[in-house]
Amino acid sequence: MRHLPPLNALRAFESAARNLSFAAAGKELFVTASAVSHQIKTLEENLGLSLFDRSKRTVALTPAGEQYLTSVRHAFDEIEMATQRLTENQESNVVKISVAPNFLTRWLMPRMARFQALYPDIELEINASMGLLDFDRTSTDMAVYFGSGEWDDIEVHFLRRVMLVPVCSPQLLDGELPLEKPEDLAKHTLIYVSKRKWEWENWLQQSGVDFISARGSLQMSSGQLATAAAQEGLGVALADSTLTSREIKSGQLVVPFDIQLDTNRAFYLVYRKQRPLTVGMKAFKEWLMSEM
Repeated sequence: MRHLPPLNALRAFESAARNLSFAAAGKELFVTASAVSHQIKTLEENLGLSLFDRSKRTVALTPAGEQYLTSVRHAFDEIEMATQRLTENQESNVVKISVAPNFLTRWLMPRMARFQALYPDIELEINASMGLLDFDRTSTDMAVYFGSGEWDDIEVHFLRRVMLVPVCSPQLLDGELPLEKPEDLAKHTLIYVSKRKWEWENWLQQSGVDFISARGSLQMSSGQLATAAAQEGLGVALADSTLTSREIKSGQLVVPFDIQLDTNRAFYLVYRKQRPLTVGMKAFKEWLMSEM
């Protein structure tokens, strides 16, 4: 038999600790502040510890209370997510998706009309995010990751490899400092993604340029910003050839040298391991993999 404290007292503690108010906890739990205080007192007696420092107007967690809150909140989160997973409606046509901003604005958004035409009854809720998700602790159904594909405890479906090409504005290409061979990049500003400076080094090496001291460099925090800077004529950036296909086709960007760098990374569709797919998730998965 498990030796657990009273569960109602745990609920009162978690709510009061989160709100740092017995009155707010009472409103949340539809009981009086006095009832919350009584439940917490019962819990403290059960534990033999004080969880709150009480004054006339405020309450604050003791060190023991802060430590206990972390574990209790995690346990409640686990119960909440387990319940949600158990009761997921397999016929749901709502899909919550998380994707990297660059992928969202440059690839997914321009193709959304095609998806809507094929699946008018499917509703997508899209969130832009760069980080990895804990699918056991989020309501997000699916995500598009960029990386090596080596992630634990999730289903991973390969979409496409990321190949980089140099891009710049047509005005820069046609300016007084022409780009006729890779060595000519020394006369221009190279636009880097700050966490991926190796990309330019690898591209130059692959192009037969052993060393280059560019006229200057410009660092951006993301590929999306680097591509936008190149489009504004600020220099030459390395960009995914597929994500920038619209700008290249329209002439907003040009590719001075058609030399592709294989990043050994790719886009992947991911979701929680062994999760039964809803109707909406199946539709989005099939469409995305077909488009890719």
